[in-house]
Formats: sequence, structure tokens, C-alpha cells
Amino acid sequence: MQVNPPVFFTSAGLTLAFAGLAALFPVQAKSIFDTVQAEIVREFGWFYIASVAGFLGFAIFLMLSRYGDVRLGPDDSEPDYSYLSWFAMLFSAGMGIGLIFFGVAEPLQHYATPPVGEGKTIEAAQRAMVLTFFHWGVHAWAIYIVVGLALAYFAFRRGLPLTVRSALHPLIGDRINGPIGHAIDIFAVLGTIFGVATSLGLGVLQVNAGFSHLFGIPTSTPVQILLITLITACATLSVVSGLDRGIKILSELNIVLAVLLLAFVLATGSTVFLLQAFVQNLGAYLGAVVERTLQTYAYRPNEWLGTWTLFYWGWWIAWSPFVGMFIARISRGRTIREFVTGVLLVPVLFTFFWMTVFGNTAIEMDRAGTVALSAIVKDDMPVALFAMLGHLPFGTIASGLATLLVIFFFVTSADSGALVIDMITSGAAEDPPVWQRVFWVLAGGAIAAVLLMAGGLEALQTAAIVSALPFALIMIFICYGLLRALQSEGRSGGLDLSRNAGSPGGLSWQQRLAAITHSYGKEDLQAFLDGTAAPALEAVAEQMREGGLSPEIRRSVERVDLIVPYGDRGAFRYGIRVRGLRNPSFAWAENPSKSSDERHYRALVQTSEGDRAHDVTGYSRDRVIDDLLKRYAQFRAVRGAA
Repeated sequence: MQVNPPVFFTSAGLTLAFAGLAALFPVQAKSIFDTVQAEIVREFGWFYIASVAGFLGFAIFLMLSRYGDVRLGPDDSEPDYSYLSWFAMLFSAGMGIGLIFFGVAEPLQHYATPPVGEGKTIEAAQRAMVLTFFHWGVHAWAIYIVVGLALAYFAFRRGLPLTVRSALHPLIGDRINGPIGHAIDIFAVLGTIFGVATSLGLGVLQVNAGFSHLFGIPTSTPVQILLITLITACATLSVVSGLDRGIKILSELNIVLAVLLLAFVLATGSTVFLLQAFVQNLGAYLGAVVERTLQTYAYRPNEWLGTWTLFYWGWWIAWSPFVGMFIARISRGRTIREFVTGVLLVPVLFTFFWMTVFGNTAIEMDRAGTVALSAIVKDDMPVALFAMLGHLPFGTIASGLATLLVIFFFVTSADSGALVIDMITSGAAEDPPVWQRVFWVLAGGAIAAVLLMAGGLEALQTAAIVSALPFALIMIFICYGLLRALQSEGRSGGLDLSRNAGSPGGLSWQQRLAAITHSYGKEDLQAFLDGTAAPALEAVAEQMREGGLSPEIRRSVERVDLIVPYGDRGAFRYGIRVRGLRNPSFAWAENPSKSSDERHYRALVQTSEGDRAHDVTGYSRDRVIDDLLKRYAQFRAVRGAA
């Protein structure tokens, strides 16, 4: 065993106790769930609304403030991934069961029965998309930013364990290793496991609906329990096998299948209308986001707030240790400004496009009378997706693809979620035994099963809302602790090593694109350094010597520098070095060190002026010289002529 005993045994005991009691007394459990949800919505709904608004404000503040220049790592650290790879993995973090389950169901629900106003009108259709964007937009990712940013900062810059308790070190110091820290991690574990269980429960509802649509299998709780058992068994086999590459392939396949499904609906639906709707939906969302953020329906109470907004805020908060830890692990070396901007924009824009394509297609089908989707979604939310796909060309194939996609998401979510919980309960142990992860996979499946037995979708919603309440309080302290830590170090700068600041003139756009996207090996870059970069700098140095200057060439295995002394004004330096970047992985690597050699290499330039490093991979000898002379001219212009 490699566990933190107070955290592991308390979390495991509470999880098993909940699962056992809910399984033995499902009727009483449902009654308790209904009562608890009603009380929390009535007494603490305002707290969820205010907290999430505060998290978004905090994220934007960090992005715009002087703290945005602080690196998630030492000052000289560099991103492990290029921008393209990083954006691709952020995109993958935004994918999940929820998009499949709610992509059609939620817009239709808001269209048919809006929180205020008349349903099934053009205005209701427009408001439905704004409400959907609101629930899946920047607020959700601001929650992930708070947790992910704190984990990355304290782990990579302050050297603390990659656990939630580390974020409170500025407030309570080494007491994070005592009972207070244990309690924080326990709440994080319980929130995560209920967040995972909510996703798994939604997933199995969708799979059951898909099998019912395709094969006529009945939709019932026993069938759903059987499906959870079978798919959880697949996730367990994946954990036991320890084949990181298998999960990696499955995760990447998820992304491919999701994009194919999206492209299919976009192409077979009203393509031009959907593109127009996306632009208009985005504008309407931006215009309404402030009012929606603080809307509590104080003057017109209704059940809609608890059923939708508070459920989402609870789900995102409960899910935040998982997503936050993933985006933290892939963001080492980024600045806070890069982190917040990338996480707020990349997955959000894709999610908005997904919701537009699926939601507006479904609403237009209902408005046109093609199929009464609003009536279907009222009776059975998971079926709505397959009813919509069934009225598109090749609808049966698309329905099968959607069902397969949910199954794959189920397996990867269960596996990755169990790894996050295992990391927290083991005190961030690097290689805990497999049985611990298997235990948490089975626990997540068990919680999902008993929640379905004790109330189905309503029980899943209650679990998300309730489990998030204590962790929302912890997140407030996380924000304060992070701010205290940033204030203690002041301003810090850094180089953006992913941006191509040079203009590769003289190349066709096809050549430029090939140079950017081609994956170079270390030998390729060594040959570039020896055969192109070093001779280019030598040629410039020789010409400078003839002009009376005293340049120096410094050479190492993976670097070549040209240094030109400039009297009391300092020296000009132009350095080209070979740097390895990790290839993107859409899976949660069980042991990141195993894939440390899976890199592609680039030639990056850094000058003495502290400007942003830029990529010269694939440049010709003359192009390298041209880039060098531009930098040297800028240096002389700033320092003054000799």
C-alpha cells in the first residue's frame, strides 16, 4: 500500500457506507436526496451563484494583472508542449459524456419550458441557446482554472505535492500535513468521486437509450445497472493491464469520433444556418452573460434554478479536481496569463460550436414539425439525441457512433478519474499499486449504480450539488491562498517559447506550413544546427571581424551562440538551440516518465534583448542570417550607434 491512511481510509469508508446504505434502502435514500436538494437550493443557492461568479472574476483578474507574467514553474522553465499540442489537449479536456448527453436535450428543454416566458417561440429558441452557453461556458472553465492553476503553481513553482491541500500552504503553513490538510483532501476525493459517478450515470443512461434505439433493448434501471457493471469491468481490465498506450489510443479515438459526429451533423443539417446561428448565439451570450451570472430568481422563485444552473455549478465544482489536475499537468512552464486565456477560450469555443450544431438542429426539427423532439425530451432526455440523429441521412450509423463514443468516454473517464482520486489518497505517490486504482474504479461504478437505483437523473443531480458544497468553500480559500502566494513574490517575467516571432519571408506558405507542422527528430535538428545554423552564424561573425568588431562563437552539442561585445552598453547575443517538446497525449499518463522520450524537436532563437524566443526550424542559411541581422539592427537602434 502507498496511501495517506487518514485520507484513504476515511474516504473509502464514507464512500462504501454511502453505497451500501443507498443500495439497501433505495426508497428512503431517494426521499433524503429530494429533501437535501430542496434545502440546499433554498438555503445555499445564492452561495453557489456568488461563488462561481467570484471564481470567474478571480480568473479574469489574474489574467489581466501583473501576476499574469508569473510562470507555473521556475523563472527559467519552459512549456513542455507547443501551443498547438497544448491547445489540442485543452480541447480534449472539454470533451466528455456531458456534451453527448446534453447537446440535444438541454437546448430542447429550455426551448420547450424556459424558466420565464412562453415556450416554443423564436425568442424561446434564442434564449435556450444563451442558457445552454451560460451553463457550459466560461463559468465552468473558471472553476477548473482556480483548481488547476493552484495545483500547477504550488507543485511546479513551490515544489509542494500535487494535491489540493498544497494550495492552502500560504494560509496554514505546514499544518497542511495534519488534520486540516487531510480534511481538505477528503472533501476533494468525495467531490471527485460523486462528480465521476454523475458522469458515469449520465453515460449509462445515454448508452441504454442508444441500445434501445438500435436494438430494442428496454430502458430500465436493471439494464442500466448491468451496463454499468459491464463497462466498469472494461475500465477495470484497462487499469489492471497497465497499458498506458491502450488508454492513450482510446482517448485519441474519442476525439476523432466526436469530431466525426460533429462534422456529420453539421454537413447533413442546415450548414449555413448553423454557422449563422453560432455567430448570433455567441453574440447573444456575450450580451447576457453578466445578468445571467448573478441571476438567482429571488423575485420569481422556481425549480428551474436547482434543476439546471445549480446542478451544473455543483457538477463542475465536484469535477474540478479531475479536470484541474489534468490541465495543471500539461501546463508546466506556461505563464498564468497564457494558462487562463487558453483554458477560458479554447475548450469554451469548441463547446459552444458543439451545442449550436446539435441544439439548433434539434430545435429547428421541432419547429419545422419534422419530429416532435420537445415532447420526446420531456419524457426521456437521453432518447432525444437518437431521435434527432434518426431523422438525418445515415441516422442509424450516426446513432451507433454516438453510442460507441459514450462507451469510450465512460471507460476513459472511469480510469482517469480513479487515477486522480488515487493520487490524492496516496499523497501524490508517483507509482501506487494497481489495486488502489482498481478500488476507486469499482467505487465510482458502485456510486453511479446506487444513485440510479435511488432516483435516476434526479439523484445524480442531487449528488453533484451536495458533494460540491464543502469543496466550494475550500475553493474560496484556495483563491485567497494563491493570491497570498503571488503577492509574496511580486512580478515575474518569462519567455514564450512557443510563439514564432520571426517572419519566415522568402518561403512559400506551403513551405512555412510544412516547417511548422512537421515533426522533427533530434537527429534532424542536430543536422540543422551543424549544417545550417552554425555556418550562418560563422559567416556573419567573419564579416563582422572584417568590419572591426570582435564577435565570438560559442558552440555546444545542442546550442550555438553569436556574441558581439558592445563596450559599456553590454553585448549582443543571438543563440540558436535545439529543444525537445513533448508530443500531445489526450490520455492521463499513468507514469509520465514512461513517455518522456516521445518528443519532437525545434530550433529556437533567444537574443540578449529578452524578446520572446522564436522558432527557426526549417530556415535556410540566408534566412537565418536575415533573422540575425534584424535582431542585431534592433539592438543597435536601442543601445545607440557605436
